Amino acid sequence: MTIFRPTAALLLAICALPMNASAQQQTARDDGKAFGEALRGEAQEAARTQPDTDSLPNYDRNAVRGLERLADNPDQIETSAGSARTSHEGYRAMRDSMGSRAQFSPSEIEDVIARSQAIGESPLDYTSGMSISGGQGSCVPLPPGSSSAGTYTATCNTGTRIDQSSGQCAVPLIATVTQRQQWHYLCNDTGASFGYPWCSAFDGASCRITGYRPGPCLQWYDNGFNRFCSEPGDPIAEIACAAPDPRYSPYAVTTDSSVDTAPDESQCSALSGNADCSLESEICTDADPKTRIVDGASVTRDCWEWQRSYSCTSRSAASDCSEIEDQGTCRFVREECLTGEEPCETWERIYECPLPASEDAGTQYVCDGDVYCIDGSCETIERTANDEFKDAAVALQAMNEARGQFDPATLTLFRGTRNTCSSKVFGVLNCCKGKGFPLIPGISLLVALGCDREEVLLHERDAQGLCAYVGSYCSDKFLGVCLTKRKAYCCFESKLSRILQEQGRRQLPKPWDQPKEETCQGFTLDEFAQLDLSRMDFSEVYAEFTEAARLPDELETSVLIQQKIENYYARNGQ
Repeated sequence: MTIFRPTAALLLAICALPMNASAQQQTARDDGKAFGEALRGEAQEAARTQPDTDSLPNYDRNAVRGLERLADNPDQIETSAGSARTSHEGYRAMRDSMGSRAQFSPSEIEDVIARSQAIGESPLDYTSGMSISGGQGSCVPLPPGSSSAGTYTATCNTGTRIDQSSGQCAVPLIATVTQRQQWHYLCNDTGASFGYPWCSAFDGASCRITGYRPGPCLQWYDNGFNRFCSEPGDPIAEIACAAPDPRYSPYAVTTDSSVDTAPDESQCSALSGNADCSLESEICTDADPKTRIVDGASVTRDCWEWQRSYSCTSRSAASDCSEIEDQGTCRFVREECLTGEEPCETWERIYECPLPASEDAGTQYVCDGDVYCIDGSCETIERTANDEFKDAAVALQAMNEARGQFDPATLTLFRGTRNTCSSKVFGVLNCCKGKGFPLIPGISLLVALGCDREEVLLHERDAQGLCAYVGSYCSDKFLGVCLTKRKAYCCFESKLSRILQEQGRRQLPKPWDQPKEETCQGFTLDEFAQLDLSRMDFSEVYAEFTEAARLPDELETSVLIQQKIENYYARNGQ
């Protein structure tokens, strides 16, 4: 049996050739490959040449000018279309097909569904076949598929964890009122001739000068109109002492109140004394009333209590890789520094893990000894399982998607879209769970937890196998330690496109760009022509391409054949 090994260059050539029953033969394959190689140079030259109107096939300058005139008159477009549609071949074909299209009643559709369900419940009753001798044929189960469920990329973090916490404390204002007596004396510096002691007599005592008053006049003068002091004496000082002086008699004894205020920081001592904590804010929380009576004294202050907020950090070694490592099925791939700094404080470890195996779809069968009769001539149909069907199906699908995903603006194939999601390093919130993790029902739940809608949609697309992991980068760091990272993905229109990108980039080689810079560009025509699809592992998508050839469809065909045989014998009386 011929082994089918498709290449990307062959697929590009096949796009220009009709498919027929001999396409799998070696000679046809060689001819097709040679024909594709011959056209490659011409296609590349056409891609590099600026097109002009003379080189465009079927270009009619007059027709284009007519369309330009119609563009200026929308009403004329509608009128011309209405008059032309009755004679247009495509319009008539569509109109005629509506009248001749097959009609199915609901009962017929229900009968087909019921028959299919019955076959699926007991397949051996319908696949036994019939040998030429009239005996029952034999059916053998198809060998179990070699396809795997695929893999997914799992990541975890190691390095330094920064735990951030906040603290608050109150700082009340404490007011203290002190009552004290004062003894008041008079003194001067001209001697005791006027009955006042020298001021120096109070030196060394707990006394202080509180003011002055005029001293006695030493010489008066009278000019006949006014009498004034022509020689005043030194001013007399007023002295207040905290204790009585037994040598002199005070002229007055008073009692004074002194007010001292100071903030009480005892509640904040633990936070203010911690070198890992910093003061973030201080606000007044008690400012009314401003004037208060303390021990009989009136005290006025703008604020009587403050609240301080502190932010604290602590460092510790951490790792969240135990869950992945304990599985025992994940393969370590590489380790990358998230911050890009030296020395690196936070590392991301990347693993490749197998997806859980899907549920068994049931055993499928092929039957030998089946008989197919036409006009009394019966032939035995020998059937064998074709283990190359999956490769051929994948190759055909790749060719089909290459047509649909060609971007004429950039001349590239299988272009993806960039998507990112955030994840707290050593944190609980992870908006990047996708492939390999069960889908969380309801977008609103993840959005309520802090993920945005784009991240939730990425979670769903990655879980469906449509996204390729590019890498991670740090989006928020503190003191050289990464606190939040963003994971970058390239998402594609199909799972096959994603596999072609992942494995094709390794073949070229064409590695992904840095996670911050990757734009998910597609393959150029030259790059795609260099790919060897036979070296790629498409086992992840085999089941999807063989879905159309599942057992119930084959069984229904078998039932129709047997019915034709019975009808033939009934007509011929056998």
